[in-house]
Amino acid sequence: MRFPGRIAAAAFASLLIAGAANAGDIASFRPIGFSPDGGIFAFEEYGIQDGSGFPYSSIFFIDTRKDAFLPDTPIRVRMNNENAGLSSARAKAAAQAAPLVQKFAMDAAPGLMAAFNPVTETESPDHSLTYRQYAMDPPVGGKFALALEEIALPPSALCKDVTPQSIGFRLSFEMEDGQPSQRLLHADQKIPESRNCPTGYRLGGVMVHHPDGKDPVHVVLVQVLSFGFEGRDGHWIAVPAPVTP
Repeated sequence: MRFPGRIAAAAFASLLIAGAANAGDIASFRPIGFSPDGGIFAFEEYGIQDGSGFPYSSIFFIDTRKDAFLPDTPIRVRMNNENAGLSSARAKAAAQAAPLVQKFAMDAAPGLMAAFNPVTETESPDHSLTYRQYAMDPPVGGKFALALEEIALPPSALCKDVTPQSIGFRLSFEMEDGQPSQRLLHADQKIPESRNCPTGYRLGGVMVHHPDGKDPVHVVLVQVLSFGFEGRDGHWIAVPAPVTP
């Protein structure tokens, strides 16, 4: 049987899309919110695991003052069945996270996504990001500019047979509220094994929260790119950046 040109082209395109969907694991990101005082920030990343095809959801609770996870977090759920729905993994993780979301009243402080720059963005640079901390038009306040620098570091024991070097990063402000800045926010000394043999990074976005009567809290979202079974994987880490040093 011969197919008309348009039908054949559509079928071929659908095969390409199906193949791309199975290549690599670029996790999706969902902000959950802040505690009203800005001391805690939470987010979810979720997707289909590279190689296994298992759906997963991970929820992170970060102490923005200490730049550390809350005890007994992150909450990680993986459905060890490639036929299980992604919604099942997400619902299970959300149920486990609900007591902490309620404890820290995060529904009352969703925060502002001041910038977002995922791997699907084609025009924005990977390693720089400029934004404002208020969602207003005409704009209020000065610009903030971030710069990320990739640095070569020795691989972890987990990665030494995968790559001769792993990639870490430095993150700093180049501008804060319109004023020049050189404030360092993060600099890797070694690569955590949780990053799974990183090969690069992307400045993925910024969340901002404005606590009543306190300075704003900025959280920089960094996308970690790493070796995967079927292509590069991408996962999210969050770097707190209080505006006042």
